[in-house]
Amino acid sequence: MNLAELTEEYDARLRTSDFADVDASANGLQVGPDEKEVERVAFAVDAAEKTIEDAVEWDADALVVHHGLSWGGIERVTGRDYNRIAPLIENDVALYVSHLPLDSHPELGNAAGIADLLELDSREPFGSIGPEHIGQRGRGELTVEEIRDELADELDTGGREIRVFDFGPETVEDVAIVTGSGVDWLDEAIDAGADALITGEGKQKVYHEAREAEINVLLAGHYATETFGVQSLQSLAEEWGLKTTFIDEPTGL
Repeated sequence: MNLAELTEEYDARLRTSDFADVDASANGLQVGPDEKEVERVAFAVDAAEKTIEDAVEWDADALVVHHGLSWGGIERVTGRDYNRIAPLIENDVALYVSHLPLDSHPELGNAAGIADLLELDSREPFGSIGPEHIGQRGRGELTVEEIRDELADELDTGGREIRVFDFGPETVEDVAIVTGSGVDWLDEAIDAGADALITGEGKQKVYHEAREAEINVLLAGHYATETFGVQSLQSLAEEWGLKTTFIDEPTGL
């Protein structure tokens, strides 16, 4: 498969161009030539030295990640930037990135993965950012403990316990999900009448805000809640006949 074909297919499915004005990440192909043949593709949550080194060691032609290297531009390729970019260029490994487009996707996205895990139905977009949404909201009938246990069993938290602010109803019927750093959408969850917000990491003020609004909040880890999207893209690549690997590097955060 040609690299241009791979990136065009991902860009089209993820609506990459629609997020140009709302996402600081430079989504799409961040490192690589316009044309090259791709047979082996590695997938990871983060483009870090360790994951790039592992992709090079596996002899990947491309690395696909959720968190890339360019957030509003790179002024100088020195220090940490150099240590990450140089191995990609030296070993001819292309880097494809999808941040908010991958959060947003109703089937392939990170929030969609958690909604699938919890078998939520009546799902709809949630977590507005400009004209787009980066999460999902759905319905089910689960206790807070059942949600926590399901997440703990299935997510790679790196040994970190899932933090629960159980200030809402014990039986949860309406669930809002924004993965990663999603607590800024707590007010939207409250206004929507959700019984719980599932996200990755928290902030100090969320404890009191959740308690005062009587809503449950589950903090399952930034990394742990954002493995679903790249693994969905991995499954697509396998359908296209590419050889793949997932580089799991949990942060415990």
